[in-house]
Amino acid sequence: MKRSDHQCPQETPIPATRIRGPACEGQRGFTLIELIIVIAIIGILATIAVPAMRTAPQRAREAALKENLFTMRSCIDQYLADRGTYPPSLEALVEEGYLRRIPDDPVTRAPDWQVVYAEADEDEDLLPEGSQGVIDVHSASQDIGLDGTPYAEW
Repeated sequence: MKRSDHQCPQETPIPATRIRGPACEGQRGFTLIELIIVIAIIGILATIAVPAMRTAPQRAREAALKENLFTMRSCIDQYLADRGTYPPSLEALVEEGYLRRIPDDPVTRAPDWQVVYAEADEDEDLLPEGSQGVIDVHSASQDIGLDGTPYAEW
């Protein structure tokens, strides 16, 4: 007898204790209730995951921005500790070997950092001869981060 010709015997009664399942072992599949439950679970998981995935690229750019700012500020501090003066520019950090290159701002995608120079009145002995010294660096972006603060204030 071919498999497709197989018929379940009609005289086999289904026990009352049996809640689900085919009367014949040759018939298998999912019930409509099982499919609806699986689709509902997938829908719930999707509604939870979509908002988190929507901000993932911005969170990654913010993490890279924080790391770049930390690294450049650390190099400024190392330059000050080694030379006794603030660096005259970010390019001086590259020329002196403190940085390999000036990193791109992950938000603006360009190396256009907002540089903060030391005031001549306050740190005159820490400034390079005849120039300004870089004491801090910020993002040049005017955008606002996920925490509500502008990137230029980080």
